[in-house]
Amino acid sequence: MRIEQVFGGDEAVLVVRSFEQGAGPENQSMFRGEKGELWWFSSNELWLGLGKEPKLPSIIRIFRSLFFKRKDRWPEHIILDAKGRSPEWIENAIIGMILGGYNLQLYKSEPKPSSKFFSDGLLQILTEDGVSIGAVISSGQKTALVQLRIMDLMNAPGNYKTPTILGEWAIKSGKENGYNVSVFDKQKLEALGMHALLAVSKGSAEPPVMIVSEYVPASYTKTVALVGKGVTFDTGGISIKPSANMHLMKSDMGGAAAVLGIVELAAQLQLPVRIIGIIPSTENAVDGAAMKPGDVISSYSRKTIEVIDTDAEGRLILADGLSYAVRNFQPDILIDLATLTGSVIQTLGYEAAGLFTPNDNLAADLANAGEATGERLWRLPVWDEYKEEISSDIADVKNYHGKPLAGAIVAAKFLEAFTDSHNAWAHLDIAGMAFGDTEYAPGRAGTAYGIRLLRHYLAALS
Repeated sequence: MRIEQVFGGDEAVLVVRSFEQGAGPENQSMFRGEKGELWWFSSNELWLGLGKEPKLPSIIRIFRSLFFKRKDRWPEHIILDAKGRSPEWIENAIIGMILGGYNLQLYKSEPKPSSKFFSDGLLQILTEDGVSIGAVISSGQKTALVQLRIMDLMNAPGNYKTPTILGEWAIKSGKENGYNVSVFDKQKLEALGMHALLAVSKGSAEPPVMIVSEYVPASYTKTVALVGKGVTFDTGGISIKPSANMHLMKSDMGGAAAVLGIVELAAQLQLPVRIIGIIPSTENAVDGAAMKPGDVISSYSRKTIEVIDTDAEGRLILADGLSYAVRNFQPDILIDLATLTGSVIQTLGYEAAGLFTPNDNLAADLANAGEATGERLWRLPVWDEYKEEISSDIADVKNYHGKPLAGAIVAAKFLEAFTDSHNAWAHLDIAGMAFGDTEYAPGRAGTAYGIRLLRHYLAALS
């Protein structure tokens, strides 16, 4: 799709105009401007209701829904009337329109066609004379296209996104976008002592990897390390999951997907922040060599871990990723993202990710980014009183407390033990947000959660 700014409209093509509730044209009493309401004023003019006092993140959802529901019926040339709208409003509308063209039919032999608008079409943004929106056209388009790529990764089945394939994806992205990528294979992981990651991988024929990406801008003052859980398929291991809905465990690399996406996007937008992306990646499968409940394993940090539940594997591989990030890059800020616990979904549902950090300033900055983007976060405690829940009789820590309470919090306390007491660490449990209900599928699908959140956070940080 080509996007450009115009100052005069061509009435021969479709013009999309939007109105807040109660602010529609005076002579059209039947159009109320309610959220999602549509009204064809004529054959070439579509009015879209935004609802009462819509917040910026809702603009993405409204335009995404509209363009997805009609994705096979759009003309190749559309004008969006954005007179009087802020640059931020315009950018969100652009993102929503592009996301509305997402095609989930990744492996169908005869996919249903979408409108050429999404591939070869022209979108013109109508503004007042003298208003320049070139920057937001560029950033909006880049952001949405990265999100589409990450949604493809999230929606791909496990046999199409093994750890090796994730590494190849990162290498290709680094070459195309100008940042450095190293992929540590099993032999390198053994040499480094990544024992926790290796232990989780023992039940799978697919070898584990650790992806290390580094985006270095021309000038920067902050280094941010992002660590993403990359379990490309999770059976639960010996502590096997029920078969119902296990096929959705292809989504257990949502943290890795967010890290892959934001490093790529940061390089494209040339954000003035050095970003280190660390992705420990493996399958969690079952065979005779698989890690067993009761095993004691080591880790990159040299802390020993008693494995109570092999389905609490994400925190094990993140332990090695966090330790490696801290000890090799000394980041100013350390953030991990993971589809880690069902507990956080029981607590927050599908409306927000869990935010865990002892740093009040970091918590506030991340929460503000969540509100601004609609990728919301809700802070939960990581008080030291929870430490006893990961205390082990025979090892330094245990990976699961075995109680039907505070599961997400205890998981965060486990991760904290591998941060070397970093004073600006945050854990984001995105289990309820990375793979959810969307327009794209009758069931659940990838959302690319975290990319716009981190983009907003990093831009504000810089």
